[in-house]
Amino acid sequence: MFTGIITDMGEVVGVDRHDGGARFEIRTAYDLGGVDLGASIAHSGCCLTVVSKTDDRFTVDVSNETLSLTTLKQWELGQKINLERALKVGDELGGHIVAGHVDGVGELVSVKSDGDSYRLKIRVPRPLHRYIAPKGSIALDGISLTVNEVEDDVFGVNIIPHTWTHTTLSQIGEGGKLNLEIDLMARYAARWRETV
Repeated sequence: MFTGIITDMGEVVGVDRHDGGARFEIRTAYDLGGVDLGASIAHSGCCLTVVSKTDDRFTVDVSNETLSLTTLKQWELGQKINLERALKVGDELGGHIVAGHVDGVGELVSVKSDGDSYRLKIRVPRPLHRYIAPKGSIALDGISLTVNEVEDDVFGVNIIPHTWTHTTLSQIGEGGKLNLEIDLMARYAARWRETV
């Protein structure tokens, strides 16, 4: 489990695509002495397992299933990605509960400055749009955000300067793709409503 609070921007420094999926090598500022093999780290919202490590980099294996459902299939050398280590009992929960299970890929429709902040509009693939509500939570590329408004299959979020400069959002242009994770409570509430 994660909180959607990004703690490092890693860089893809190795890419090995093969029939069974892909292996990525990630450079990080994390102290990897405290990261065990088998540890879970969220990579732009996708929970992946550390399979090997050195002083400043680690590798992860990605299945074809994950590649087909996320933006990871587009990763190339030099790509910056949002990283978050798994939540520990007793940690501050600054965002919302994020599982690291990507529900779909959204498209950045527009970016507009609003003072020092930025307003983003994102189109969501159907039927995921029905799980998004104003003032609800959503994870975009692993970042916990509050939904401002919703119009059919497009929703808006406000990005403060800190988030803009300390995540990959500033590097994604209009038409760019983002990993989406719907808020767990919204998903279960909608499912409960469908079965009652």
